[in-house]
Amino acid sequence: MTMIEQIKSQTVRDDVHGGLAVSLPAWAYTSTELVDLEYEHVILPSWQFVCHISQVAKAGDYATLDLKRDSILVMRGKDDVLRAFMNVCRHRAAKLLDGTGNCRARITCPYHGWSYDLSGELKGIPAEKTFPGVEKDKLGLREIEIEILSGLVFARVVPGGPTLRETFGEMADIIASYRLEEMVPAGKAWTETWDCNWKIAVDNNLENYHITVGHPGLNRMFDSDLTGVLNEHGVAYSKSVLKGIPSANRAERMYQHLAKDAFLDLPEEARKTWTFFSLAPNIGLDIYPDSFDIFQILPMTGQTCVMRYPIYVRPVSAEATRGAKAMQWLNARINRQVGAEDRELCERVQLGMGSHGYEPGPLSNYEHAVVDFHDRIRAACPIVNEVQAPAAGTLRRHNDALLEMSRSAA
Repeated sequence: MTMIEQIKSQTVRDDVHGGLAVSLPAWAYTSTELVDLEYEHVILPSWQFVCHISQVAKAGDYATLDLKRDSILVMRGKDDVLRAFMNVCRHRAAKLLDGTGNCRARITCPYHGWSYDLSGELKGIPAEKTFPGVEKDKLGLREIEIEILSGLVFARVVPGGPTLRETFGEMADIIASYRLEEMVPAGKAWTETWDCNWKIAVDNNLENYHITVGHPGLNRMFDSDLTGVLNEHGVAYSKSVLKGIPSANRAERMYQHLAKDAFLDLPEEARKTWTFFSLAPNIGLDIYPDSFDIFQILPMTGQTCVMRYPIYVRPVSAEATRGAKAMQWLNARINRQVGAEDRELCERVQLGMGSHGYEPGPLSNYEHAVVDFHDRIRAACPIVNEVQAPAAGTLRRHNDALLEMSRSAA
């Protein structure tokens, strides 16, 4: 029995609420000490989205991803191999590159000029004679795991665990049918800081229970699957199908109308369906007939997180209908509103977590993916099973002791 299976067998359940699972304690959504542990034990060992394959198509093309304390660099070598590295110089830890771009021949550190070739090997050290005995062949950039799924480039800092393809399982075949590798960036990835714990934003992304109240526009446009399905690796999947009844909102109504005749190369079902995936622990993949986006929730402090939100669109040829371009514009407008609604909802929950006497309530069967996510947090950071937060400065020590007990029991 794995640690997660052990935790699932003892998920917190409250007889007062009919034996339903209850969510994590309020202190787990405010503690910066806990976020530090979650970053180490949950985020770093997980697959993180870096870029689309089109952004690293040529030799020297690169893209970066900044996490809480680490930065990842993905680069195409002259040998056409795509690699992922820790984006830090081996000399004095200066960050090497930012954003996206192209290096023609070498990656050069902006601090002291150490330089690396496109495969990460250290090639140049200014004043090299002042480093007697240095072995350059042992000081290349630190390489990390990389995997591509349907044109989506992911990297993993701490190795081990299932591959990305294994993680998605049969759902990878569903994703492949949308030909995401053919899409291109709609612009620079949008980022924003939300005033809520990262787990509040993840909880929100993992359930459709709130759509009917929290997202009135989506509720006008779609019949949404409120339950969805969840696989053993924490990948959830649900669909929303355009209603036959036109929305009262002009932009929404126009999108519904245009969807019938745009992107005719897609199956009819795909033309009227928005498909949603989530990848544990912090990534949402939203696929539309006209585009797709990644909703990446990055932990910061106990009460803040960063939203990274790149959008990719299906290329529209000059011969294509005007409706196709209009759908992409309308989609962006509609989802900006959805994002604003999600932010307000999440920040309201964060405010409530500080309420005197609040105790976690029961979770609906619609929220089964939230239960699974909480079980994964409990497995990695068993300290969250404590009703009260440990004394300041002791959380890591107590968590390490609980992890050791869990491993011994296994």
